[in-house]
Amino acid sequence: MNIIIYTVLILAALYFLLRFFASINSKKISQGVRIILFIGLIVVAILFAVAGKFLLTLPLTVASLALLKLKGLSFLQLISLFRLIQTLRNSGRFSFNNKKVSNTNTMSTAEAYKILNLNPSKKITKEDVNKAYIKIQKKIHPDISPETSRLSTIVNEAKDIILKDLS
Repeated sequence: MNIIIYTVLILAALYFLLRFFASINSKKISQGVRIILFIGLIVVAILFAVAGKFLLTLPLTVASLALLKLKGLSFLQLISLFRLIQTLRNSGRFSFNNKKVSNTNTMSTAEAYKILNLNPSKKITKEDVNKAYIKIQKKIHPDISPETSRLSTIVNEAKDIILKDLS
C-alpha cells in the first residue's frame, strides 16, 4: 500500500516539476543550473578542505574492510571498527600493508582505554571492561573472519592492560 502512495506522490511531483520547466525560458534554466553547480562545487570544496582527511579515509577504510570479507556488519559497526583501526594506526600498532605486529609490550594504558572505547576519567568496573571487550570481539573475532586475528590480539592485550590497571 505504501509503495502505491509513494509512487503516486513521486509521479505527481515529477509532473508538476516538468510542467514548471516547460513554462520557463531555456536560458533561465541553463543559468539556474550553472548557479546551482557553482554553489554546489564551492560547498564540496569547503567540505573537503575542512574535513577531507576523514571523508577520504572513511570510504577507503570501509572498502578495505569489505576486502577483508567482514560479513554481517551494520554501517554503525563498520564506523566503530573504523575508529578502532584509526586508533591503532595512529599509535603505529596496525597497518594494512605490514603483516607483522609491532612489539606487544608497548601499549600504554591510555591507548588501551581508547581501543576499548572506555573513558578513563569515569569509574570503570571489570564488568564494563568485559562488556566493551565482548562488543568489539563480536565484530572482529578470528572465528568470524580470519583476516582480523591481528586486531583481535591487540584488543585482547588492551583488555589485559586495563584489567591490570583496575586491580
